[in-house]
Amino acid sequence: MSWKNYKASELCSDIIDCVNKTAPISKSPTPYRMLRTSDIRDGFINLENLNSVSKETYLKWTRRGLLQKGDIVFTREAPLGEVGLVRHADNYFLGQRLVLYRANPKVCDNLFLLYWFLNPQNKESIKSRGVGATVTHLRVPECEKIEIKAPDIETQHRIGQILSAYDDLIENNQKQIKLLEEAAQRLYKQWFIDLRFPGHETIPIVDGVPEGWRKERVDDIYSIKYGLNLSTKQITLNGKYPVYGANGVIGYYDKANCEDQVVLITSRGNGSGDVLMTYHKKSFVTNNSFIVKPFENHNYCQLPFTYQFLRQANFKSVRTGAAQPQLTNQSIHMVEVILPSEDLIISYCQRTLEFYEAIMNLKDRIHILNQARDRLLPKLMNGKIEV
Repeated sequence: MSWKNYKASELCSDIIDCVNKTAPISKSPTPYRMLRTSDIRDGFINLENLNSVSKETYLKWTRRGLLQKGDIVFTREAPLGEVGLVRHADNYFLGQRLVLYRANPKVCDNLFLLYWFLNPQNKESIKSRGVGATVTHLRVPECEKIEIKAPDIETQHRIGQILSAYDDLIENNQKQIKLLEEAAQRLYKQWFIDLRFPGHETIPIVDGVPEGWRKERVDDIYSIKYGLNLSTKQITLNGKYPVYGANGVIGYYDKANCEDQVVLITSRGNGSGDVLMTYHKKSFVTNNSFIVKPFENHNYCQLPFTYQFLRQANFKSVRTGAAQPQLTNQSIHMVEVILPSEDLIISYCQRTLEFYEAIMNLKDRIHILNQARDRLLPKLMNGKIEV
């Protein structure tokens, strides 16, 4: 089996750069959405919580070409070198710092191209080509010149099929996670927003809320503290504990600063004010997020309730900073919420805790599948295993 060297432009029918300016965000949800570099990780594109834009903006920002199923989206900055496969092309488009690779099916299998980019050796090679003193990036002409070593198209196809079998299982697990999350969210909405909780027929409404519910400031219920600073140089692709940044897991580190699952509030960047949660018993949370834990007198506000509860709080309305949005302890102090009765919160947590335990198990499976794929990937990509 012979492998040859190609430039990316020789293997692709199209390489399309994004419009390199910020698209105006719509204040209300629309069918048209924008990808960010933070949405591209480990071969997947996260389509949750994308910013909406108007149809006019969508048409303007896609004038160079629409995304198609099978395309590969590449991050050329912040971070450099992540890729994701377009599995569903549903009215979303490239935001800043993103490039689209469309494999030419006559000479290149798109799945092979995806896994070539995911090969750690190739990722390091790409990063070494980056420029910039503060933020490393790759210029578009350099994206076209990336050197790719590939076998014949039939072998490419077989390699792509072997590795994609792992990702298909990962995607199925992700779908199950989404169903469990939606179940927990529906129950929360039914009980605490639509007020159709058990026994609601006999509970009087006082000042617009059920009796026993009360208004409080978020930071009177929860301890809300920044995570710890961690240099990107200390974050590795594999390690003992996952590192949570502003948008979920960004790598691994050999120490933890959280000893259990916690809820997080993103503190910096366009996503500041987003509410996340960790899915590991131990993890390291960076100072791009707040760590949220209930005070002792509110310890009945366990993780299932806290996660859904804080997602309803409007943290984005108190963000500061025009160029770089951020959330501070001072601004969080301004956020008021209506806290339901203790017995109802306890009942909700008892009903939904099994959902989150199942989600943790599915996340563990995904991690195992990722590890298995990543062990096999470089051997296939380096031609050490013939297929």
